[in-house]
Amino acid sequence: MRADTAGPRNLEVGLRAALAVAVPLFTLFAVGRLDLTAYATFGAFTALYGRNEPYRLRIRTLTVAAIALLLCIAAGTGLAVLGEPLPLVVLALVVVVGGGTLFVTVFQMVPPQALFFVFALLVCAAVPTPAGEALPRLGVAAVAAAFAWLLTMSGWAIRRIPGVERGALARWGLVTELRRRPAVDVAAFRDARVWLTVAQNVIGVVIAGGIALLFGFGHAYWAVVSVVAVIPPARAAHSISRSLHRIVGTIVGVAVTALLLVWSPPAFAVICIIVVCQFFAEILVARHYGAALVFITPLALSVSHLASPTPLPVLVVDRVLETVLGSAIGVLLVLLARLVERRRGLAG
Repeated sequence: MRADTAGPRNLEVGLRAALAVAVPLFTLFAVGRLDLTAYATFGAFTALYGRNEPYRLRIRTLTVAAIALLLCIAAGTGLAVLGEPLPLVVLALVVVVGGGTLFVTVFQMVPPQALFFVFALLVCAAVPTPAGEALPRLGVAAVAAAFAWLLTMSGWAIRRIPGVERGALARWGLVTELRRRPAVDVAAFRDARVWLTVAQNVIGVVIAGGIALLFGFGHAYWAVVSVVAVIPPARAAHSISRSLHRIVGTIVGVAVTALLLVWSPPAFAVICIIVVCQFFAEILVARHYGAALVFITPLALSVSHLASPTPLPVLVVDRVLETVLGSAIGVLLVLLARLVERRRGLAG
């Protein structure tokens, strides 16, 4: 999947995404509040959006992305305060994955899937949260999102310097061409292909989550996330090869996580792993989603591990089983979607 055509040395987007997560996480490390890692990281995901867009358009993209992420974090935190009641979790998941799929399609966003919104919702819902802690945790997420917003807009000032867009910084990919110009695509609401993708995601996450809970997998949300990662974005070709790339990327990412965490690294080292993974995930996400998942997966698992440490064998075994489950369901839904497209003439 090639969502944009940025050059191979597009370091600007990677560096700002890494810095957006590094500053809040190292700040939490310094004040001894690594229990807030997940909230800061999900707020910092704001920096993953608006890549290579002119700043007048980027303001819109970043603002709606930050609001969406904060709403998902708030919903997940509210569910955690209530004790993570399953019917409410399922309802929230359906709203977030269905609404998120429509959202990224209407605003033509990159990444073009609801993956990060679903991840934020379910991880925050899984973290036990006393009622008195809910607002401070949301505050951390909001501050991280605001910092990421400002950081992602900071290139505007750099580009005001005469000659900077054609100088050494540009040659090294530290100042990139702002060639993406996404529009607000309200026609998506009338596009049957978009609603087919919404249906795929909703049905897939409900089935995957239900099976994972039935078999007692720890943290069934990873099966859910795997479904969302495998199903192509709305209007993209429902290609089995692309889905297989995403499956391989996720499983390789789990193996990379095992290698990184097997020596029980200190929290400082885990934060460094998160920052590096954020950098490479952002570099690759618009070029090859399967390759990006090699870094997105250890990023996600490291955030979870830092917020609530889990024995590595349990972490890896559960994640492999859940990834296989979610990916298998995703592939079946891709095959079904191809059949529906052919019968109803939706392909193209």
